[in-house]
Amino acid sequence: MEGKEELLKELSETYRKMVRKFIVERDKILIEGSVTLPQFMILDKLKLEGPKKVGDLGKELDFTSGAITAFCDKLVKGGYAIRKREKDDRRVVNLEITSEGLELLMRYEEVSGRFQEALFQGFNEEELQTQLIFYRKILGNLPHMSKAILELVAEKQQKGGAS
Repeated sequence: MEGKEELLKELSETYRKMVRKFIVERDKILIEGSVTLPQFMILDKLKLEGPKKVGDLGKELDFTSGAITAFCDKLVKGGYAIRKREKDDRRVVNLEITSEGLELLMRYEEVSGRFQEALFQGFNEEELQTQLIFYRKILGNLPHMSKAILELVAEKQQKGGAS
């Protein structure tokens, strides 16, 4: 069992490092000096799907509410997007891409493909398929992770703390 515990520990640490490094590297990418890759992704989604509520964008792109708001504020400030109220319900505000945002996407249309190629370079198709299987399993496990740990903590607290 010692071998499996050590392997799980190493996998967990490597996974955390990978996620942190991914975010650090992703956030180094600035397009025309001011547009981050996440902002570029937001613009691309708006181009493909039309105006959206900021909260919906955050959920669809897996950004926290604070992050998506900050990204969208900067896009508006840069002139790449605007906020517009819905005609039928003035309380609802959508983010919409501007002509400047569309022009930016057109100038850098190969960014998404290059990003994916750089991230997964060196893997053959079979290895990519295997990774996809693993990532889907991890995604399936994530919603249960906090529950499992919280149950353990509650159990330990009921017994009078860790032993």
